[in-house]
Amino acid sequence: MDIIYAIWLRNVKRYVRSKSRIVGSLGMPLFFLLIMGFGLNSVVTIQNTGEGYIQFIIPGVVAMSVLFTSVFSGIQIIWDKQFGFLKETLVAPVSRLEIMLGQTLGGATTAFIQGLIILVLSVFIGMNIVSFAGFLVAFMFMLLIGVAFTALGIAIASKMEDMHGFQLIMNFVIFPIFGLSGALFPIDGLPSWIRPLTLLNPLTYGVEGIRYGLSGAAQVNPLVCFAVLAGFALAVTAIGSYLFRKVTI
Repeated sequence: MDIIYAIWLRNVKRYVRSKSRIVGSLGMPLFFLLIMGFGLNSVVTIQNTGEGYIQFIIPGVVAMSVLFTSVFSGIQIIWDKQFGFLKETLVAPVSRLEIMLGQTLGGATTAFIQGLIILVLSVFIGMNIVSFAGFLVAFMFMLLIGVAFTALGIAIASKMEDMHGFQLIMNFVIFPIFGLSGALFPIDGLPSWIRPLTLLNPLTYGVEGIRYGLSGAAQVNPLVCFAVLAGFALAVTAIGSYLFRKVTI
């Protein structure tokens, strides 16, 4: 546990000390909230709920912030490979599983903090607060998204050596995942041929879980959301652990 905590703390400290990283990661979420959210709020009303578009999009933007921050935490593995830190860690008498779990929890924590910043800003721009318990539900799903996609990023980074190549591949993977998650549009309104793809997307269940916590309503049962996302997080963590054990320096 000491190893996991030490690596987790290292990741969190690197994140907190990098003010430019924190501020820079707010750009795209704020664009969606302020430009798309307010721009479409007066002309778009969500069917069945009657809520404005800004209220609908907030959970999706929070999930997006967690997703992008967590996935790109995997680049830390490539950085550590190139600058020798990973080699020093791997030759230490510690389990590679502990190293991987420390990296995963560290990346998930920084992603959660980034999502929390967006959530706080959303309160100031007009998000309706349903209940305090709802925030706890949203926090749980934010953490699950962080763990799942940090583990995915580490799994992919374990097989790569080039940071630029990693960024290109992750953009290729992540944008479809985000676009098909129901973050920007209701699942019920999708064409019949796209809906199955959305339901196969693990992020969909994270978005709907956060939406249930913040608004009290979701298009997927929150228990189903929890089961699917938790199962995906466990599976990807197991795959990431296996691939990380195969890392050679």
